[in-house]
Amino acid sequence: MRIGVLGTGSMADALAAHWVRAGHEVTVGGRDPRAAERLAARLGGGARPAGLRAAAGSGEVVLAALPYGAGAGVVRELRGALDGRVLIDCSNPVGPGFRLLTEGGPSAARRLAEAAPGARVVKAFNLCHEDVWRMRPPVFGGRPLAVPVCGDDPAALALVHGLVRDAGCAPVSGGGLDRAGLLEATAALFIGLWVGEGADAQAIAPPLAYASGPGGAGGGRGRTPVAGDGRSGGRP
Repeated sequence: MRIGVLGTGSMADALAAHWVRAGHEVTVGGRDPRAAERLAARLGGGARPAGLRAAAGSGEVVLAALPYGAGAGVVRELRGALDGRVLIDCSNPVGPGFRLLTEGGPSAARRLAEAAPGARVVKAFNLCHEDVWRMRPPVFGGRPLAVPVCGDDPAALALVHGLVRDAGCAPVSGGGLDRAGLLEATAALFIGLWVGEGADAQAIAPPLAYASGPGGAGGGRGRTPVAGDGRSGGRP
């Protein structure tokens, strides 16, 4: 598969390295030609440098590895080149105090979709630090990292699920693009817990067998309990 990468930073480096190793043709695009050349050389495997517009038009899939504040503007400039392409948004709109910068407005992914209405935007790869993505592969306790993926186009989702697997991870269907904001809010919460509190965010969720209560799937009888509703064991 041909993959364009917009950006030359850590996320571009970490994710593109997996895809180069998987045999994909990667074009790295940046405003700074020397930065694009350095990253392409570091990736090896035939990765080639280019400008942003050339990278946007080079692949079936394009990774927007761009800061939240710059992403929509860059994508708007490139919207013609992005028509029909799958555009992956891995950004996290998280500001000082672990505050969600999109609160009250569209998600970062939705802003990209509005900036390039001809692109098929998919939200993925936003919940982990870039050094996790550098792992070969990201496996913990024998279990591959699960990667939630949100988008509206089935064909686009299938391609991104494949790229998740190429990184050694397990794709998880996260719903439509309207749920991308939930992924971004989850990132804000988790980063605040990990960095701000030194807490193990993974420990806040029970194992899947207990997701519907101690009785498991059978005990839940198809109903998702709500804490505090007076019927699920929670206190009002």
